[in-house]
Amino acid sequence: MRTFTGVLAVAGVLSLPSVNQAVAQDGATLINARCGACHEERADGTRNRISDARKTPEAWGMTLTRMTNIHGVKLTGDEHRTLVAYLSDTQGLAPSESKGYRYVLEKTPGVTDVGPTDSLTQFCGRCHTFARVALQRRTKEDWLKLVHFHLGQFPTTEYQALGRDRDWWGGASTTVVDELAKLLPLQSEAWADWRGKPAPDLSGGWRFTGHRPGAGDYAGLATLTANGKGGYDISTKATYADGNVEEATGGVVVYSGHEFRASLKGKNGASMRVVMSTGGNADTLTGRWFVRDNDVIGGTINSVRQGSEARILAVQPAYIKHGQTAKVTIHGTGLAGDVSLGSNLKFSEVSRSADSITLEVTADAGAATGARDVAVGGTSLAGALVVYDKVDSVKVVPDTTIARVGGNGGPIAPVPAQFEAVGYMAGADGKAGTEDDVRIGVMPASWSTANFDETAEALKDKDFAGKITGVGLFEPAAAGPNPARPMSTNNAGNLSVIGVVDDGGNKVEGKAHLFVTVQRFVDPPIR
Repeated sequence: MRTFTGVLAVAGVLSLPSVNQAVAQDGATLINARCGACHEERADGTRNRISDARKTPEAWGMTLTRMTNIHGVKLTGDEHRTLVAYLSDTQGLAPSESKGYRYVLEKTPGVTDVGPTDSLTQFCGRCHTFARVALQRRTKEDWLKLVHFHLGQFPTTEYQALGRDRDWWGGASTTVVDELAKLLPLQSEAWADWRGKPAPDLSGGWRFTGHRPGAGDYAGLATLTANGKGGYDISTKATYADGNVEEATGGVVVYSGHEFRASLKGKNGASMRVVMSTGGNADTLTGRWFVRDNDVIGGTINSVRQGSEARILAVQPAYIKHGQTAKVTIHGTGLAGDVSLGSNLKFSEVSRSADSITLEVTADAGAATGARDVAVGGTSLAGALVVYDKVDSVKVVPDTTIARVGGNGGPIAPVPAQFEAVGYMAGADGKAGTEDDVRIGVMPASWSTANFDETAEALKDKDFAGKITGVGLFEPAAAGPNPARPMSTNNAGNLSVIGVVDDGGNKVEGKAHLFVTVQRFVDPPIR
């Protein structure tokens, strides 16, 4: 029995009209009443500072929270939510403008965040993700005001690493502002085109597939029903590859015409959040779900509207070995017609519906190795099934990440780290670990940890920092001083995480680097 429910929440895709009339009216009224004293209205109807930026719903929420915490603005919970919706709808981001940086909204663990230039990485990305910057648009004047705010609110900025070795203010107020204004301007064709489009009604059934690290693949159905309040009610049901079924219900709000946010509760009581986007296509939704108080635990979501154009979402499992016979399921919508898996794969149908086709597949020894397309009738999915002869190498992912100690009577819970072992087959050059290697997929593995270097060995980090479970979940140790360690230090550590895949008796090993560190004491919605 798994501790966390969540996969279904994922599919809960839905969308609302871009600017709900009541929200628009209430939002404009609230801005005048709650914000107008400081943010005066200009002659053209725009407002100082407020009208000079566009942001995601999370970023607008952070702005409103800062106004209440620092400047004493009084907002009820309903007023806060109304303003977030209004500002996101009128001054949000188009789907293309958030592309490439959605990982910070989806709280995807183990992502390496780097800015497009060295200066933006060093000036902005040293304190928070560059994605947090990239999910905003401002006038050049407002970018400069933001730099002023940074130094006023955080005066030690100039004395920290990557600040004290340069003329921080000179660079931040000139070169960095110029780069930001050019890269992330307030006005854009993408937003002008997107804002004028009516948002689609996403009520109905949605097929979805996904993968939760540590638990495996899943597929299911989400049903969205307009609730008459500008949002949707959602119910989801997902089935994992091991047969475990998870169900959840909740509510959804859509911002900016495409930004899907849901809060769900599973039948086991677990609370989840879902972050997705239509990407500008009314028939698809993609993103990630995660456990509300433990966002490392979660999974991907790829969903398509039932009744839309025939589409293959996924093939599960996505690989088969020479000489093996296995059940393989093609998931999608509108699936009709003959199945094609390519040459030298024998198969028979076990079951078929418009949403899934289960096959019993046998890979002959003569079947060509590598990724092959899977087709049903006139629709296909490129590289959906990999045929392999042996596992030549294993990569443990994420290859570098962190876990955080916590608990032990303190208010901050420990933050785990989830690892997976991904098998690879050597490519045409016959050598493992080169660019032409073929990714097979996530494979079962045995897990262990080791001290990363001589210092970790001397401090016995492996013995104190935490333990890893049989599904690759590293559970960090308790927070606070530990009298058993030198100088009663805490349970931080520097570890190697080792995953070993058994490929028919051949043990293939991969390693990752794990830093077990202290609690995150400030944890904003966008990190």
